Amino acid sequence: MITLRLRSDDVSRIRFAFSPVWETVTSIRALSNSTSSSVHGPWLRKVRPLLESEDLSLLKALIPPINYIPDFITPAPPRRSTSFESGLAAIAATPLDLVVTELTRLHEPAPHPLLPELIAKPAKALDRITSALDAYWRLAIEPDWRRMRSLLQEDLAFRLEELASGGVERVFRNLHPSVRFRGDRIEIERPYTYYGEPLPGQGLLLVPCVFTWPAALPVTGAPHVPTITYPPRGLGRLWQNQEDVSESPLAELVGRTRAAIVSHLDLPMSTTHLAHQLSVSAPTLSVHLSILRAAGIVGSRRDGRAVLYSRTSLGNQLLAASRPAASA
Repeated sequence: MITLRLRSDDVSRIRFAFSPVWETVTSIRALSNSTSSSVHGPWLRKVRPLLESEDLSLLKALIPPINYIPDFITPAPPRRSTSFESGLAAIAATPLDLVVTELTRLHEPAPHPLLPELIAKPAKALDRITSALDAYWRLAIEPDWRRMRSLLQEDLAFRLEELASGGVERVFRNLHPSVRFRGDRIEIERPYTYYGEPLPGQGLLLVPCVFTWPAALPVTGAPHVPTITYPPRGLGRLWQNQEDVSESPLAELVGRTRAAIVSHLDLPMSTTHLAHQLSVSAPTLSVHLSILRAAGIVGSRRDGRAVLYSRTSLGNQLLAASRPAASA
């Protein structure tokens, strides 16, 4: 068991964020993990052929199927940016002595032929690691990032509502079965190598992460910000293909384009994202969304500069009622 002890100022500095770098790193583990196929099967079937000609030996040496991953390759997301580029820059800025320390931890229990060279030349190692992560991101994660990001944003909105309505105890009550909050500490049931205590006063970072499923993964040792990643709510919907509703009763009621919009909103999406998915111009889509929103079929909320649209309970009922099994 891992125990994180929290001071009062740590509790007041709990924050949420998501990280495309965390997704990139943990997805490499998912490629080697047979349990991932039950949830990430559609993604695995799509990306494995794309990666056949890629040399993933460096990344797989750094990210074994189980146990320790060097914490410097999963940095805390910066407060002002959640872009992949900012995460990659944080990795590139890792102090070289920390690179050596964490690569040595990885190498000692499970020797790998690539690690001694990385340990001997940490500056070159950072260049190689960031280049390998960037190439892998572009092939395996970036094409699906907008959809993944929508799911993560939906989870963050729910957690923040839980925090506002019920405080920290309510947040941890259903964060993950292995994570428990007990007054001044967090307990994490995990057979995990524990490397030191965090520095006091850094707070706690909670990161929903698609590819961490089914586990909750902690980062605990100084100088890193204490972090717990956990699978987001609604993960089972992520890789589902939208059903064709062009000939459904819903299409007869609201029109094919509006029915397709309702069908695609399993996860919150922006106008730009929806327009790309449906091959409809943004101005035309905005007209349809306004009509659906006025009818109470979709709702919207602002997320920074973007407006995210999602189905309402009425929208869910109309979509369910229009399916063949429901109308038979």
